[in-house]
Parts: sequence; C-alpha cells; structure tokens
Amino acid sequence: MSAAVQAPHLAAQWTSNNSGKDAKHLGELRERGLLQRRESSQRRCFSGVETWPELVWEDWELGKDFTKTLVLKNVDSKLQKLRFRPPVSKFFTTFFPQIIVLSPGISFSMPVTFRPLERCEYEDNVEFWGKDSTFRVTLRAATPRHSVEIPESVLLPLCAVQHSSRTTFLFRNASKLQTCFQWESVAPFHLSPERGLLKPGEQCQVAVVFRPQEALLHQQEARCKFGEEGQELENLCTVLLEGLAKYPYLQLKSSDRKQEVDSAALHLGSVPVGVSVQKHFDVTNPSPMMTSFSLSRLPGASPLLGSEFSCDLTNGEVAPGASLRVTVTYAPLAADAVSVDYLSLNYPGALSKALLKLTGKCVGPVVTLSSPAVDFGCVEQGEEVVRSVELLNASPAEAVYQWDLDCSGHSVFTIEPAGGALRPHSRATLKVVYRPTHPIAHYRRVACLILHKDPVFLDLIGTCHLELQQPALLRPRHLALYRRHRHRGLAQYPPDLLGAMLLDCKLQLDQQGALCLPEENPDQEVDSVSVMDNSPMEEYHQACSGGMAPLSAASFSSSPHVTVQPAELLFNHGPSPSSSSSSSASRSVSITNHTKGKLSLLWTVAQDSPFSVSPVSCDLGPLKCTSFRVTYDPQQLNTLHGAQLECFAVYKILRDHRQVDERLLCPPWCVTVRVIGHSFQPGKEHFIPRCSLLHPLVVFPALSVPAYRTVLLHNSGDLPLTFYLDPDQVPDHGPDPTQAASVLMVPGCGSIHPGEHQILTLASTPTEDSPKEGFSMSLQLNAAKHTQELIVVSVAEQPCVSMEGESGLYFQPTAVGSQSQRSHSIRNLSRLPLRFQWRICEEDQKIIAVHPDSGELLPNESAVQTWSFSPLEETTHTRTCDLTFWPTQNPGCKESSLSLKVTGMGAKGVIQAENAVQDLGEMLVGGCQSFEVPLVNRSLCAVSFCLTAQQTLQDEELIYDPNTEPNAFQLDAARGTIASCSRMLVRSTVTPHRRGRYQWTISYQTLSSTGCVLSTMQMLCEVRAEGVFPTLQVTDARGGGSVDGLSKVRLWNLFSLDGLNEHLLSSPAPSELTYGTPTRHSVRRCPSTFTTAVVDVNFSAAPLGSEPATVLLLFDNPGSIPVDWAFLFPKDQQIELEYWTETGEFSSTELSQMKIQDNHLFSISPSSGTLQPGQQRAVHFSYRHEFVGTDRLPILFKLSHGREIQLNFQGVTVERDRPYLHYTSSRHVFTPIAIGGFSPPRQVYELYNGGGVPLHYHLDTAPLKQLQVDNFNQPVLCCLNPEGEVLPGKTAQLEWLLAPLEAKMYRVNVPIHIQDGESMVVSFEGCGFDARVSGSPGPHHLHGAQPSVPCVQRVPLPGQELFLSEERIVLGDIPVCSRPTRILFLNNVSNTDTVHYAWDNQQVVQIHPERGTLCPGEGALFVLTLTASGSPAIYQQDLTCQITQKEALTRYQDALQRWEEEQERQRNEFTITEKDLNDASGTTVNKEHPVVVRSELPVRKYKTLPPIRSSSSIGILTGMCARPTRAERRAQREAAAVWRRPEPPRPARLHLGVTARSHSLLEYQKLFPDQLNKHYVYRPPQDTSPSPQASSSSTPLHAAGLPPLIHGPQRQIVTQILGSLLRSVLDDPSFGQALVDGASEPIPYFSQLRETSPPRASPSISSPPSHRETPPPPASLSISSPPSLRESPLPPASPSMSSPPSLRETPPPPASPSISSPPSLRETPPPPASPSISSPPSLASPCPPSAYIHPTPPPHCAPDGTGFGRRERRHPVAGGVGVEGGPSRKRQQTKSMPHMQRAQNTHHVHSQQNIVHVENMQHSQCTEQPSQSMQEDPVQDSMHRSREFSDLCEDILLNTVQNIMMEAFHGELILTARPRIITLPPVSTRRPGSSTRRISRGVAESEKHLDPARVNSRNQQGLDLQSHHTSSLP
Repeated sequence: MSAAVQAPHLAAQWTSNNSGKDAKHLGELRERGLLQRRESSQRRCFSGVETWPELVWEDWELGKDFTKTLVLKNVDSKLQKLRFRPPVSKFFTTFFPQIIVLSPGISFSMPVTFRPLERCEYEDNVEFWGKDSTFRVTLRAATPRHSVEIPESVLLPLCAVQHSSRTTFLFRNASKLQTCFQWESVAPFHLSPERGLLKPGEQCQVAVVFRPQEALLHQQEARCKFGEEGQELENLCTVLLEGLAKYPYLQLKSSDRKQEVDSAALHLGSVPVGVSVQKHFDVTNPSPMMTSFSLSRLPGASPLLGSEFSCDLTNGEVAPGASLRVTVTYAPLAADAVSVDYLSLNYPGALSKALLKLTGKCVGPVVTLSSPAVDFGCVEQGEEVVRSVELLNASPAEAVYQWDLDCSGHSVFTIEPAGGALRPHSRATLKVVYRPTHPIAHYRRVACLILHKDPVFLDLIGTCHLELQQPALLRPRHLALYRRHRHRGLAQYPPDLLGAMLLDCKLQLDQQGALCLPEENPDQEVDSVSVMDNSPMEEYHQACSGGMAPLSAASFSSSPHVTVQPAELLFNHGPSPSSSSSSSASRSVSITNHTKGKLSLLWTVAQDSPFSVSPVSCDLGPLKCTSFRVTYDPQQLNTLHGAQLECFAVYKILRDHRQVDERLLCPPWCVTVRVIGHSFQPGKEHFIPRCSLLHPLVVFPALSVPAYRTVLLHNSGDLPLTFYLDPDQVPDHGPDPTQAASVLMVPGCGSIHPGEHQILTLASTPTEDSPKEGFSMSLQLNAAKHTQELIVVSVAEQPCVSMEGESGLYFQPTAVGSQSQRSHSIRNLSRLPLRFQWRICEEDQKIIAVHPDSGELLPNESAVQTWSFSPLEETTHTRTCDLTFWPTQNPGCKESSLSLKVTGMGAKGVIQAENAVQDLGEMLVGGCQSFEVPLVNRSLCAVSFCLTAQQTLQDEELIYDPNTEPNAFQLDAARGTIASCSRMLVRSTVTPHRRGRYQWTISYQTLSSTGCVLSTMQMLCEVRAEGVFPTLQVTDARGGGSVDGLSKVRLWNLFSLDGLNEHLLSSPAPSELTYGTPTRHSVRRCPSTFTTAVVDVNFSAAPLGSEPATVLLLFDNPGSIPVDWAFLFPKDQQIELEYWTETGEFSSTELSQMKIQDNHLFSISPSSGTLQPGQQRAVHFSYRHEFVGTDRLPILFKLSHGREIQLNFQGVTVERDRPYLHYTSSRHVFTPIAIGGFSPPRQVYELYNGGGVPLHYHLDTAPLKQLQVDNFNQPVLCCLNPEGEVLPGKTAQLEWLLAPLEAKMYRVNVPIHIQDGESMVVSFEGCGFDARVSGSPGPHHLHGAQPSVPCVQRVPLPGQELFLSEERIVLGDIPVCSRPTRILFLNNVSNTDTVHYAWDNQQVVQIHPERGTLCPGEGALFVLTLTASGSPAIYQQDLTCQITQKEALTRYQDALQRWEEEQERQRNEFTITEKDLNDASGTTVNKEHPVVVRSELPVRKYKTLPPIRSSSSIGILTGMCARPTRAERRAQREAAAVWRRPEPPRPARLHLGVTARSHSLLEYQKLFPDQLNKHYVYRPPQDTSPSPQASSSSTPLHAAGLPPLIHGPQRQIVTQILGSLLRSVLDDPSFGQALVDGASEPIPYFSQLRETSPPRASPSISSPPSHRETPPPPASLSISSPPSLRESPLPPASPSMSSPPSLRETPPPPASPSISSPPSLRETPPPPASPSISSPPSLASPCPPSAYIHPTPPPHCAPDGTGFGRRERRHPVAGGVGVEGGPSRKRQQTKSMPHMQRAQNTHHVHSQQNIVHVENMQHSQCTEQPSQSMQEDPVQDSMHRSREFSDLCEDILLNTVQNIMMEAFHGELILTARPRIITLPPVSTRRPGSSTRRISRGVAESEKHLDPARVNSRNQQGLDLQSHHTSSLP
C-alpha cells in the first residue's frame, strides 16, 4: 500500500509514575507533558518582568549541589522594585531576601541551589511581589523516569475488506533512561516491531498494518508497555488506531465501448488459422480504495494441452478510480473450430463475481478451382498441350497448397507450380501440361493438398491418338456418367458387356443417359450420390494407399477397381545386405484387376530417371493380379532420389473407338507408387537435413471416428530431403497385432526439393485407451539417424455435461394459472461439440416447459435455459426431466442422459392497495402530475395483473359524455407482476383536461402467463383529484395620493374588483390558453387579445400636477397551486423587430399608447410574480397626472396556464381651474322597491368632484317630471336635492326616492349640468317588485351592502401607523328612529411615533371620542352611533379619520410660532434708507405674507410673452418645455427667498364606511318580526309648535309637574348635582344595609303611596326589546339593546365594567371627552391621550334616588315579557360588576393603562355597586309583585315612559359594555372563554372575618383609612350579592 495518511500527530508524552504503577488518568498525563515542554522552553512576562515560569533540575545525584540561575529582566519602561520570598524548603536555597531594583531593560541574575538528600521529587517556589502584582517561579527537581512520546491517534488509509493498508508513526523515548517497550495490538491491526529497546532520545518508526475482515469503522487502542529492561514493564501508554473498511468493487469494461461487460462475452472474432489476435478489456476500480484481483479460468473442463486464449495479466492491483488494461491473445490451431473459455474476476472481499466469456472462431483457407476439370482433347503422341487453371483463396487465412503429382517426368500431366502459398483473398494461375506417351485416353484425378483443410481435386482428361490407333475420345460428360455407373455398381463391367445387357433390356438409360437397372429409381439414386461418396480426405488416402482403404473398408462406399501393392517403395533404407555391395536395387509391385473386364496396364516412363519399371505395359485379365519390377539405378553417387511412378489401367476394348458405344465409355484408372532411395556409399555421411515441422503437436477430436489432420514439412535447406515414417513406431489400436496402426500418415515417404514443402496428412480413429498425453512419432530424414518428432494425441472421450444446482431446480410459489420462470445452465465439460435435447413427458409438459429445449454446446461452453412453471392447482408439484446429449459429429452414436428434479408449488394470489383512497388534491388543468400507487401482494406467490381505470366527474353541474371525454388518468404500466410478500409502486400520470373533481376507480384482473384473464374485475382503490386553474382574488384595496379621499367602496367600484374577482375565479376560455405563459406574440403595437374578459380600471380624476393616484391591491392565492402572474403592457406583448421594419405611420390609438408608455403614466409594481398557495402580495398601481386629458391603456393581466383578463386602465387629468365631475358610470341602478309601500327609503347617488375648484351642479328635472306624467302624475322617481355644490376631492350625495307603481323596470335619463363645465347624462334605473309574488327578484333586505368589500384592512399603506379594527360596518336592516351602536378600536402600531387623530363626524353617524392622541403601541376604543331618521332611508356614509404625527405637528407649531413672531417683528420694525426714498419701484409688502420683497427688475413697457402652455401647468411642465428666461429665474429665486406662512402637515386618512337601511316600524315588524326587540327606538322631542314652550309642555314630565329635561346646560347642572348626591348616599354603609334589609320585607312602607288604579297601558315601540340575544364579538359589538347585554354570560371579574373613568388609576385625558356623560361630571381634567370611558349617564339622571328603589314597575313591565320589566334577570351582570375584581385584575389594568389615577377608586366603585344593585332589586320586586304594579304613582309612570329615562338606561348599558370591551381590548378579560358555573355556599356558614373576596388594590388601600365596621359592612354586602346570584366566570 501507499504511504500512510496519519491522524494529527499531536504527540503526547507518557511518563511513568513514582510507584511504577499504571497511570490512571492518561489524559491528564498527556496534557501535562505538553504543558511541561511549552513552559520550560518559553519565558513569560509578569507585570513587566520577564523570567522563566519554572526551574527544573533533571540530572542530579545525591549529596551534591546543583545551581541554576534565575534571570529577571525589566521589559517595562518604568523602574521596578521587587521583593521576594526565598524557598521555604531546605533543599532549595538562594539569596537572603532583599529589594531588587530593576531599571528599564536591566536584568538581574539570581542563583538557586538545589541540594538533594534522597531520590524523590522536590518542588518549591520563589514568590515575587511588586507594587501592583505578585507572581511565583516554581522550583522543581524531577527524578529520572521512563517517558515516551507517541501520537494520540493514528488514522490508517481506507482499506478494502480482506485487503491490507499500512502506515507508520514515530515512537520516541523522551526520557534519559534506556527504555524497553512491548506493543499489544488487537485485530484487525498489527504493529511491528512488537518489542524493542530505545536509547535515551532515540526514536523508531512503528508500522501499523490494517487487515479488516468486515466493512466497518474499526477503532482499537494499541497498548504499549515500557520500562526498565529485564524488569516487569509496568508503565503503559495507548494510541488509538482508526481505520475504515469498505467492500471492494471491480468492473470489467470493454476498452472500445467503455461499458460494463460483467457476465457478458468478449468476442475476438474470426481469426485465420496460425494467426494470433489480441483484444483488450479494462479492470476498473470505482471504489475509493486499492483493490487486488486475479483472473482465472472457470474451473471444470479444460483443454488437454492448454487453452487457445491467453492473458498477459493474471493478477494485480487497481488504484482507486483507476483502470488496468488486460490483453487477451487468441491463437487458434484447428481450422473451422469455435473456441470458448471463461475468465473469472476474483478479488478478496467481493460480494459477487464477474465472468467474462471469451469466444473466437478459427478460420481456415477456402480454396477453390476455377474449373473442376481440364480437358486437353485429342493429342497426338509426342506432342505437348498446355492449359491453365486458377486457384482461388476466398478466406482471410493464407492457403499453403501442394499438388500430389510428380512433375519430374514420371506423369503425363504436369502442373506448375506444384506447390506454394496463396495469400488471403487472392488467386494464382497454374499451368497444366499434357504429354501423352501411350495412345490411350488419359484421366487422372489429382489432389491439391491444402494445409488445415481438405484437399481439392482437379480432373485431368486427355486422349492420345496415333495414326493407326485411335481410342475413344474421353469428354467431361463421360466422367459424370462414370460416377453414376460407379455408384450403381456398373463400372466393374466392361463396355461391351454393358452394351449387350442394354440390348437385352437388362439395363436401361435414365434421363441423363446413364445406365440403370429397370427396378431402380434413378431420381432417388441421384440424390444420394453426394451423400454416399467418400470425403476428400478419404478419397486422397485411398488413392495414396494404392486404391485400398487405409483405415477401415467400412468407411468407403464402393470397392476399388484397380489396386497396387505396395504403394511405397524404399531403396537402400533398410539393413539389406545388398545395399553395401551394389548401388542398384529393385523391388516388385503387384497390380490387381477387380473388374469383370480385361485391362491394359501402361506405365509412364520418365527419361533419365534412376527409377524404372519392367515390363512397361501388359494386359491383365478380369480379377487377375500381375507383378512389375521397379529398379533403382542411380547414375550419381551420394545423393537422394524420389519419385511417384504412374500406371494407367484401361479396358482393352476402349483402345479402339469403333468397338465401343460412346454412352458406355469408361475413363481409365490411375495407380501410383511412391519411391525414394539414396546412393550414399557406406561410411559416407548423409546430408544433414534442414527442415521445419509446422505444428508438431497434432490433436485429434475426442470422438471414435476417423479423423484427419495436416502437418507441413518444409525443407529450408539447399539440398534435397527425404523423409520416411516407420510403421513399426506407430502404436496399434489394441493388443491385437493384426489390427492396423492407430495413426496413418500419407504420404509415408517422399522427397522434398530444396525450398519446397510437403503437406503430410494424418488419419486416426481415437480410442479411449490411448494415452491422454499423446505419443511421439519420429520421421526419419535423409535415410539417416536424423529424425523429426511428431506428437499425436488421439484420445476418445465420453460426452460430459454438468448441471447447475446439483440436479435440482426449485420454483417459488406460483399463482394458479400463471407462470413463473427460472434460469438454469448446463455446461459442456468435454472437448466435443454436443447436441442436447430435454425430454419432458407429455403430462408434465402442461405445467413444465423449457426453452430452448435443444441446441448445441461447444466445448467448454455454458448454455442457459429458461424453465417455466405453470401450476393448474394449489399443490406441490415434483417432476423429473431428462437431458440427453450426443456428439454433434456422430449423431448415430449412443446418447447420454442426465436427470433434473423440478419442484414447484401452486397457490392463489390477491393484491391490494395500501391506500383505499388516494387524494391528489388540486392540480393545474393541462398540467401533468406523476404519482405512485402502492400495491401490496401479501400472498405466497407472485401475481400478474392488468389494471384499468374508470373515470367519473363528481361535479353535478358539469355535462360531459363519458364516451368522448378524454381519460385524464394514464398508467405507465397497466400490466405487471408483483412478487410474493412485496410491494410495488405503479407509476401513474394525471392530466386533468377541465376544471372539476375527478375520481378514478382502479380495478384489476389477474392474468395468466399468456396474458389471459383469470379472474373477474376487482376494485383496488380510488384516486381523486381536482382540476383547477390558477386563481387569484383581490382581498383588499387601499387608495393613496390623489385618491386618498375616496372610500373603499367607491375605490372597489372604480377598479371593478367584483368583476375582476369573478373573472379570476372562473375558468379560462380555450382561446386564453393559446399561450400558457406570458409571451411576445404580436408584431403590432396594439396586440390582439385572446380573451373576452374585459375589466375597466378607473383611476378617477385629479387636477394637473396632483399627486399620483396610488392604489394598493392585495392579491391572494385562494387555491392550492402556485400562480405565476404578470401584467403585460402592449410593448411587453410586442415582438421586438428591427428598426427598418418600422413604417412610421401610427394611428391615434397607437400614438396615445406610445405617449402613455414612454412617459410611464401608468405603472404597476411589481409587474409579475409568483404566489404560493395561501400567500398574499400587495401590488401598487399608480397613475401620474402629467398631461391634461383622458388616458386609456389596455393591459393584459395574465395568469400562467390560466386566465387572461384585459384591464382597460383609464385616468383623467383635469386642468386646475376647470370644474370636473367624475362619473364612475353613466348608468345607476337603484335598490328594488316593493310596490304598494307608503314610505319608500331614501337612496343615494354620489357625485365626485375630480377637479381642483368647487363646482355647482344642478339636475334637469324635466325627465323626472315627464316620468311622473307618464305614471298617472305619481312621483315614481324624484330627487330631493337636485342642486348643490361639491368641494374639490369631495363627494356629494344626491338623495332619491323611488316609489314604483308597478312591478317593472323604470328607466330615465337625467342630465346633470355643471356650472362652467360639461354636462353629463346619467341613466337611472329602478325596479319595482311585488312582494306577494313568490320568487320576486326584488329583495326586502339591505341592498348594495357589497359583502365582497372587506371590512378589515389587510394591506397596509407605506408608512401607515394607525389601523382600525373595522373599515366597514354593515348595520343591516334597522327600524326608523333607532340608534344602533358599534364599538371600534384604533391601534397605533408604531413603536416610536405619537399620533393625533380626529374624526369627521356627520349628522347621521357620530363617533366618540372625536379626537385624541395615541402613544406608541397604544389603542383607543370608539363608539359609533347611527341615528336613524323618522323616515326610511338607505345609508351609505363614509367617515374619515385624519391622522397627524405629533412630531410633525410640533414642528409645524414651532415654525408657525416663529413665523408669527417674525410677522409681528416686521409689523413693528422698519428701516428708512435713502435708497428707499429714491427707489421708483418702492417696496411691496405682502399682506398675507408680511415679508419685505424688493423688486430689482427694471420697468419695461412691454413684457415678453410666456411660452405657449397650459396656464395651470407652468410650474409642473417647466422641465419639459422651454428653458425659463433669466428674469423668470430671478423671480423664482426671489420667490423662494420669501418666508411664507408654514403649511400644516398633510394628515393621513382612514376611511370608515357605514351602511344601513331603515324601515318603517310597521314594515320592519312585518319583515323582521324576530329582530324588532333587538333595537332601541330613539324618540326625539316632538316639535308640534314653533315655540319651545309648547314643545316642552307636551312631555309627560310636564304633565306630572316636573321640569322638562333638555340637552344643554340645564341637564349638565342637574346631572352634576344628582351625581354628587348619589355618590354621597352610596358611600354610607347603612344605606347599603338598608337596601339589603328592605329587599326581604314583604311589603315596603312606601308601597302605600301607589295609585289604586293602574296607569294607561299603551304598547310602545320604543320599549326595550327581548333579552334573548347573545352579544356579538367585541370587534363590532352592538350595544343598542340593553336587555340583550344583561342576558349574556359576561364575566363578573372586572371592577371597571360599570365604573366611570375617574375610578381608574389614571384620569382620562382632556382631549378625549367622555363618551356618554356631560362634561360637568368630570371632576379632574384628564390628560391628552387616554382611551378610557367616562362615567355612565345613570349618575346624571334628574330622577331622585328613590325612583330607582320604587317597587312599582313602569308600564313596560307588561306580563307578555316584552317590556323593560325583564331586567330583574340581569343580577349576574350587576353582581359581576360590583362584587369581584381582585388585585390581580387591577394590577393588569394598571400595566395596560399607566396614566389612570388611583385616588378616588373606593368612593366611586361602591357608589356604582349600590346603584346597580338597587336597580336590580327594583326589577326583582316588579316581577314578584305584579298585583301591585298597577297602582304606581303617575309621576313614576310618566318618568319611566319618558324619552329621557330610556336614554339614560341605554347610556348605562352602553357605558357598561364599553368598560367590558376596553378590558377585553387590553387583555384583562377573555370574552371567548368557556363559562363555568360556581355555586357559592350559604352566607350563614361564613364568618365576617373569613371573607375571601378579592378586592382591588385601590379599594384595599382606601379601606385602611375607613372604619372597620364600614369595611365589614361592605364585605357583607358583597357576599350577599354573590350568594343571591350565580356568577358566570370565564
């Protein structure tokens, strides 16, 4: 491995302890060693003195003195005086204590002597102290001890499992002693050296070897024991060894394709025989660690003599991320053979193995002749004829050839060249020569021997004629007939005999003219000719063997016709005694005639040949044999000779063509005898052969059939070469000596000329008993002892096949009717190519199948078959299948077989879905969402299924055809298979095509292996989704700038936000989806739109130069998908073209839009964005008033993949001096009114002044009069204020009355004229409806309330600091003369600014307090009261609150004060100079701005005309028009120098919209019978007479003799006096006790004062309604119904619910007057900023206190329960108000309202408690004694029926609710908490001293100064109130 990557070498020093034991705290010792080295080597500075922190003595001996010097140096700039304390021990000594004076930069040396007495450690110190500090120097003497330094941890390189990595670390002896060490390591770490000895200061490298066996993070501590040599090593140190091990992974990749080839094949292609080819593959290591590997062949079958594949690399190491190239060499030797081998990649720790299949094919030469025969025709004897023939090689292998023909004159035919090499894909032209020597027909079939291939035969035909002897002419067609005759056995008969048989009809001619027997079928025989003929090698061996079968006669199809024996003759090669006496020799050969005719034998004689035959010719009878003598007579000594003698045998009758029929012509037979000899004399050395034998190793196929191989013997010398194979050296087949040799070589002898070669063919029939290593054959060369060895392997093997899995195949459980598959491999372990066949019985074939069931296996090849198991029932199947195989080359041999046991189980499978319902939520229409449906198979078998999805739309309003509706649900894989007990995710895609709720029901059917359905449709799950489009909606709108004065409702209508929201929430048209995203699609400046949704956006009107109209819209994404939106101006939709494409001709619309866009009159910020679901975004719209006129610009509001809405922006800019009335629309629709009514409501139409000057308007009432005339002179529609004036930026309301006569629509066009302005015709429409008709379109309720306009502000304006709790209050339908009330809150969200506010109250709607101040973070409560008039009306009021920052207001007041002081100074001071007297122009003083302005402009007769521009736009358009003149610039500078009057800061505005509709009492009672008792009807004073006396005399109080109570100073005086009296009375505890006691009296004494007759009972509409309603939430709580507030479960825990503001800890501010009490009741002036609420009006009532405790109820206390008498049930409120309210509640109030006083709490609290309690007692008695209620005093009756009394009761409850809401606002009370009912124990069980009532802090402090009796009385009173009622606590 490479060098180590060590951990941080923070060497730790390990030291032995004193006792020699193991160190317990190794970490402390390690740290201590580090500190010791640092401190000893560095000097430190102590208060300006530099010295060593310690002195250490290490090398010391007993009884000696050792001195060291301590140097002190002053590094400070001041003089240092030091005192020191010497060491306290006797072992360290130094100077006597003295003062050391150190000047700056001076050093002082102080010797310290150490004198040891025993061997141990010593430690002491010297203490120094100066003027400011003290420090010590440690003195230490250490004994010598063993110490070593090692790193704390060692990190080894990343290592592969079962590999090793190595690193080293430094191990040092840090002591001055010789140290012996010994390491103890734990696997997988090993350290070396394990032990050793280190001298002092010596260090050594310790090697760490990491050999992991698992893929883990290994951490082990290696322990090292060290100490004295020869003793027990007791000291110990440790080092942490860390190493990470991972599994290795290697890949095999092809070098050319760079792809992984695991378990694949590397094809080396077709390689010529004798040629080697190389290919490469890479071993890649993608892992991060070094990995070693080895390449080996797959064990099993291996070739006998090695593989034809070889690798240059069999093992190695691959670095991380690197590759190693391996070269594979393929060198085949056997032609036309396919080689297969397997390489296995093995590496330690591998989880899997990679196999590489190596395949290659050996290609031999493919040699053909241009013509199979050469016909020389008829040639005269002695002549020579030459023909040519081409030899072609069509393969990539080189072809080495040799003709088996003696071209030295011993044959009538000669071929030149006789041998050679033919290059790949080439051809050679051969010359064939014919020299006949006898007048006969010559025919010889010459073999062309090809190395590694079968020979090719050439038929040579020629006929020799003499003048007197002319044999029959032989033609090629005769050869075809001869082959047929030979196959049919007729060639053994002479032609004359065949002719006679043909004449005798014993023979007949076939279609080709050949003879055949009559009973034979010639067609069938023709087809079998090619099959039954011998192979080329067999034919060649038969010819070379003299016509006899070389190996076995059974291998040849027919018997020979002529044979010669022996076929080879050797001269002088044996130990013949005659070889030494004479050089000539002779041998005899015999020729046998096997035919039925007489033959003529003719030998070819060669001139000057040492070989001769005698006789040269003779005749041979049928079936006879004759002998010839071959003589060898060399003419030259000491040389080698060889030849091939040729003899032709022909039927004698054929020598005369006249004696034979041409159809019966038979070609002659040619036999050859091969002869060799030498003429070397005895003792003479023969030639030394120089030859080479190509492929001396000959391997025959392992099959017991004749096989042939070729070998090339090449004579590379310059002398002739003879060879000879001794047959005695060839082993026999068996022990039988009569059997032929097992190997036959042809030719067995021969002669090779120098530079030429001889192709030897070997034939053998392998046997099983042959030696597997082969045997050797020696070729004798040159008739001497020179030999050439040839090794032959001829071993027969039995076919051998191995199976995977030990002859067993197991299938997993399979569904019945389905199919499971498994792969199974077989391998051919023999050297034979085999054919195999699987045999399965017919019954088992129904459930078991294999593919392929047959095939061929090459040697060493593996084949994989796929087995299929298809069970038909639920059971376990076990079957046995047989594999039969046999050699491919011998199909008829005995077959071998193997058995395979197949086991499988059938089961039934069911699948389920994990989720029965899968909801995808909302999706974008047209979008695509992919999801996965999890399917679970809990059965034992795999299940094949087919899924279907049925679509339904759940929206009832959608109309669609299921047959034509596209399916939005797509399954990526509708078919599949789930394995057993597994989970599968089916990926699906949903693409909704329309807006709606989709539901898809997914069902499945189980399938068989062939795809057939096995079960019915079964439901899996349901998938739901909702197709939606991107939606936005405007949830809030705010106006600023020039539209600051517009209400939210008007702004909502100007921007048509209702229509915009309707379009945004609706579905887009298909044309709007042409472009899914904002795209530049038009080349025009006014792009075309694809939408019909058009919304008008009106920015109202403003004078020129006004602030831009700014509108802030809050867009909200209510959907569940993100929305991309964009506002596209026309230029954003235009495609940018080149400048030359502009024509320069623009329309007026294009010019206007270009002006608007270039000057940015309309702007939107941001113009685009993305809103996530539920997200909000504020968008600023602005319009700049820079050009006079009306500006229009179409803007496209585009939602990506959603709606396109065209927004028509419109803004109007008016000249400053021009009156302009802005109309939102030219059409107005009134609220529908029911016909038949007597009091139609007043309706309002608003007129907005968009100009800069006030305007006067008047309506032309002529159309209204005409409408009246047309409707029976009835005022159907009339305007109550047809003329008036509207201030700039304000709104005027036109009041209208619509009184329809018929249920129809009335329409009238009314001109509205403006003085000095333009007129406008507005179409007014009103609808009348019949309330009696069901389904009438007209509503009874409030119309025009616009619930879509938000009531709460959601988007703040920039810089806004105050926020209203509600911006719109919809009071709904109310009766006339009612006073509905709402409570609002105003919050200051600023943390720094104090803000002033002021409400602009109106006559109908009022808000109290009207003005005030809010500190940072403070809030205020407001009461809004709408006073409905006596006639029905529709109220649409807009109240504004002007907000000014206190800081800006203070600056304005300061500037105004300075300006006034300067004005006063200039008014009183003046300066007279001579210049003033002589100045003609004088001095002008501005009266309004009295600042002196001196005019320096000269007086001219004529003035320069100003530029032509608008008179009102001079100041605005200065920068846009011509440059001002010098005089103008001077005038501007002087005007800027004038000190003008400071302008007040412009206040911000908050708008509050109030909407209501009032009905007459009868109509309200009819339409809303359940709501009448919820309203308090206010009864104003009746002004029946013009004098106030008459008006006051008509009141009930005047009739009772009491003075009238009117609003004014009189009421204030009476209220103040009565309030003081009531407080004084209530402070008396005896009064409270009297009230308690009086409640228990059955008949009070003052009940006798009542009248005996009951008063007049008249129902009053103004009586308080029922009390059954629950109050609304505190943000808009209606307080106009006193009984309803009493019934609600309000918590009784706040003492401020009915107490006046003066009872709180801080008095209210003076700037905020009390809400419902007159100013006379305020005893202390309040501070400027307090939202507190003043005392209730009940304290200012003019009635005496006795009126509240009178038991006689007023007339409202009627038995029907609708009167005021039900207030006796409001005791919980009274009790809750006055009793509880402990210190904690009061402390919370103190924190939230820090400005309240705490002085008069006790007085007012108890007064208020008593008043409320007395009032409740009165109501209780009113209920308990109804019989006495009719005898009430008329004065009391008149008082209770009076308007003033009802108003006071209303004010009491209003004040109570205000206190409750204020406490809830400040967090002191939780109104929404769940109430709890607590029942108090009886009063008698409590003692006065054990009261647990919690009182406020102010009450407790006040009671400290009171009489204890009074305090106990009050406690008792509170207990009585608690026991009398049940408290409702939050």
